[in-house]
Amino acid sequence: MPSGLNTGDSAWMMVSTAMVLLMTPGLAYFYGGMVRSKNMLTLLYMSFISISLVTVLWFLYGYGIAFGKDAGGLGLIGWGDWRLGNVGPDTLQGRIPEQIYACFQLTFAIITVALISGSIAGRARFGPWVLFVVVWVTLVYLPIAHWVFDSSGWINKWGVMDFAGGLVVELNSGISGLALALVLGPGIAFRRREGPRPDNIPFVMLGIGLLWFGWFGFNAGSALTDGALATRAFVSTMLAGCSGMLTWRLIEWLRFRHLTRLGSTSGVLAGLVAITPSCAFVGVEGALVIGVLAAAVCTYAVELKLVAGYDDTLDVTGIHGAGGIVGVLSLGFLATGWDVGTAGLFYGGPASVLGKQFVAVVAVGLYAFVVTFVIGKVIDRLFRMRMTDEEQERGSDVGFAEG
Repeated sequence: MPSGLNTGDSAWMMVSTAMVLLMTPGLAYFYGGMVRSKNMLTLLYMSFISISLVTVLWFLYGYGIAFGKDAGGLGLIGWGDWRLGNVGPDTLQGRIPEQIYACFQLTFAIITVALISGSIAGRARFGPWVLFVVVWVTLVYLPIAHWVFDSSGWINKWGVMDFAGGLVVELNSGISGLALALVLGPGIAFRRREGPRPDNIPFVMLGIGLLWFGWFGFNAGSALTDGALATRAFVSTMLAGCSGMLTWRLIEWLRFRHLTRLGSTSGVLAGLVAITPSCAFVGVEGALVIGVLAAAVCTYAVELKLVAGYDDTLDVTGIHGAGGIVGVLSLGFLATGWDVGTAGLFYGGPASVLGKQFVAVVAVGLYAFVVTFVIGKVIDRLFRMRMTDEEQERGSDVGFAEG
């Protein structure tokens, strides 16, 4: 047994890794239930194929770029040990095996790219999507993960707080989804002003249940220990999801005088998204407030597409993008400074804390949007990523191999 290994922490990280991996099948069912049945199979598989593609990339070079020795001391990209195969099972990352840490981080990369598929559901061809996954993870996800998650990344060294991926996963996927949606343009359902027509609400509810379960591993697992820090993240995750659900339902009733099951699941998701960067930095009160704020903001953010004219099919930008911004910026006010992080304004912290959080949001959002837009344009031009109107009418599952 390697000296310094903590078996309790290691066991918790193995469980957390499995929980986060389960989130991608959960996302597949969540998305699959929200689209018409003629597009369900393709959308399910867009999430599942991301698991295998990103895993192979991660073992070949992804881990080295995201968490390898910093190149040039600028905090922009990792280098050195490109292959995870260079890391043995007895090599430690703190008090846990580095291979487990690498696999835990891998699951974050998988679900981030899978999230983007919701922005283009029903109007993207599967083959070009596979190519997009490979290129996007390489050029967008890996550098941003290095900036934020690695101790040598420039955002990390600057003192920006993001405990479990508000910038890397939520904002990144939301803004990248917006860029790709703009590349492909509005689909026929959006142009006809057809509202959401989910074909399988039980799938949606099953999906959010699996996502919520996995989110405990997502957030509490980011503590890399089974102690007090993980406990705080775990409790915050529960509270924010619940307050988000209740707030969304209240707003629905006040605005429309009716309640929807889809709205309830959206409220849970908004709360979970926003608490991701802040779960270990805020107390019970802060978690409740963040859930309320996220649901309130996202309720209106999902409607921006109707005003601006972009087709974010399953509201990835409106919930993950907007919710991620709420979670990251809220730390400038609600961070307590307990154990980790810096206190926010409401707890006696300096205004510079909010300023750093804001700059990080702008930097990550701008980089993700520009690079994703270019990637999408090139792939669409060379391989026709967008489905024609006729193909959209028939549905993306026509001709899609089954069995």
